[in-house]
Amino acid sequence: MELSSSRFKALAITAGLALWFFIITSAIGVFSLEAFGIFVAATAIITQILSRKLSKALDVFAIANTKIFLGALFVLVFSVYGILFKILRIDLLRLRKQKNSYWLQIEHLKSSQIFKQY
Repeated sequence: MELSSSRFKALAITAGLALWFFIITSAIGVFSLEAFGIFVAATAIITQILSRKLSKALDVFAIANTKIFLGALFVLVFSVYGILFKILRIDLLRLRKQKNSYWLQIEHLKSSQIFKQY
């Protein structure tokens, strides 16, 4: 972002703020397309007008916004995988033997039951 033009930084900040506006208002349950359009237009106009003066601040905000968003996405993805594995009773490390697990018990298989080995 440091090598980008101040106008591009302003557009990136507008997009980031629009994303957060959408996420927060949708989570609260008060999202409306009209308010979203007004917010995006106002943010774009303000950041474009002040882009030269706020170039350093736009860099800091863009970096912080990216770190927060990617961190939240990382936590969300691993949380979803953890919840799904818990629901499906999948033990990836095979630390515990479970009655209702989807893992095969190798000790109980006979060699006549294994047809192909990859």
